Amino acid sequence: MEQITLTINLYSFEELSDEAKQHAIEEYHDINTDHDWWDCSFEQFAEVAELFGLDIRQTRKNLINGDFRYDPTIYFSGFASQGDGACFEGRYSYKEGALKNIKKEWPQDKELHQIVASLQELQRRNFYQVHCRTKQSGHYMHSGCMQVDVEHAEDSYRQVAGEDDFIQCMRNFADWIYSKLEKEHDYLTSDEQIKESLIANEYKFTENGEIY
Repeated sequence: MEQITLTINLYSFEELSDEAKQHAIEEYHDINTDHDWWDCSFEQFAEVAELFGLDIRQTRKNLINGDFRYDPTIYFSGFASQGDGACFEGRYSYKEGALKNIKKEWPQDKELHQIVASLQELQRRNFYQVHCRTKQSGHYMHSGCMQVDVEHAEDSYRQVAGEDDFIQCMRNFADWIYSKLEKEHDYLTSDEQIKESLIANEYKFTENGEIY
């Protein structure tokens, strides 16, 4: 019987050739997105929503260890197909100081300012008595398929001034959520971030850029 011992040279990412580095980046392009990368963003969106009176419903999520947690009920699909988008389930009502709150926490986000300013003006026209309920509907996740029910807080049969505008504001916020998710995804899948993750995790590579 003959035994042969093979020696494999392993390299850190920085030690690879430029060609091997590029191969590693392309081969492991999903290293930052092969898990629920959106969890922190969802929590942030729920906090933003609360600032202007939108309570995004919490859904129980069972964990693989038998435990559970509650997550904001936000749905999305993305990011390269027609029909991609985001929606949410929750309840909106007037909140005093909403625009001031948003401008304080998100001073540079003009799109968000406009959504909240529009809601405040619509509420003023209705003496601050309008509620909106949102729900995901159908097979798609984009804002246009989100069901939005608008009603007067004291009388569900009373006509709401600007009902369609309330609906559009809810959908605009869903689009805002989607734009933030898309931006985060683009960041996580950029060459620079993939490279940083490969280095930070101290992976070892074969000469051609394959993780060993």
